[in-house]
Amino acid sequence: MAPRFHDLTVSAIERQTPEAVAIAFDLPEDLRETFRFKPGQYLTLATSLDGEDVRRSYSICSAPGDAQLKVGVKKVADGRFSRFVNDRLAVGDTIRVMPPEGRFTSLAGPRHDYLLIASGSGITPMLSIAKTVLGHEPDSTVTLVYGNRSTETIMFREELEDLKDRHLRRFSLVHLLSREKQDVDLLNGRIDGARIEMLSERGLIDPLGSDGVFLCGPGEMIDDVATTLKTYGVDEDRIRFERFTPSGEAPRPRAPSKAAKKAAADGVAIEVVLDGMRREFPMGEGAANVLDAAHEAGIELPYSCAGGMCCTCRCRVVEGQTEMAVNFSLEPWEIEAGFTLACQTRPLSQKLVLDFDAA
Repeated sequence: MAPRFHDLTVSAIERQTPEAVAIAFDLPEDLRETFRFKPGQYLTLATSLDGEDVRRSYSICSAPGDAQLKVGVKKVADGRFSRFVNDRLAVGDTIRVMPPEGRFTSLAGPRHDYLLIASGSGITPMLSIAKTVLGHEPDSTVTLVYGNRSTETIMFREELEDLKDRHLRRFSLVHLLSREKQDVDLLNGRIDGARIEMLSERGLIDPLGSDGVFLCGPGEMIDDVATTLKTYGVDEDRIRFERFTPSGEAPRPRAPSKAAKKAAADGVAIEVVLDGMRREFPMGEGAANVLDAAHEAGIELPYSCAGGMCCTCRCRVVEGQTEMAVNFSLEPWEIEAGFTLACQTRPLSQKLVLDFDAA
């Protein structure tokens, strides 16, 4: 069943840095099962700003079993939603929240060695993973490399230090600062592939000995570090990542193919299966993708980032042919199995049937 929004009340707002807050939600008893999550997953928040529906995904920073369900939100210059959350949202306000989603989650099994590499607000899913692993896997270890501009911009600094104090032998914390001088020169600068290689050579981290290397932050950082790790000998299937934004080197959206242009010009009959119900709507030249066409027809489909990164609009092609403008989240096996992203999908045939209920 496709995820649906629920109205949740903000129970607490904790200022983490001058540009970031942690928001806690009051979770009614009848929604606790609905909002059960795995460490590393995210919530999609939505509200109306100036008469426009605006939504954004934020990673859960609490661990399963914690008293509060929390997300971390860092203000970004061009982020309407993040500015709203940091500057206007107040305790007692109600906001629409979609149940947890995401596959950037901790490893299955009782014992693992984790290497977590995060930049800025990329710490939010890492904190959830680290707290869960350290609290429930007594034989597992966690090494966290965390990059920020300065000490002042470190989100969850006290909570991370507390974790380090409580798990001295199992939790290693490495802070990299790009605009504040530290005593050890190796720890000065941004996270990139070269820095990760140097940390490994100095023995501060052990990528080859890690069961899973988790990356979260800007696309450029993820791409550079992942390339270095693979060159270094880390198996690709042990590298996991969650993007906040595409990298500058990431593929740009492909221009519509001739088949896509022809289908749009002729008109496409689209049918979607959502929550067990079938809905139909047309798509013509005015819509860039299936999600846009649904909006024009007044049909609400599940989505969050609308940029091909979060997988909220994942669905399976039951009938017809499609192409995607860009894809940052579907795995090769999912594409082979017929899955697509509605926010990036262009029909290539005159009829298209999409199943949003497909597992």
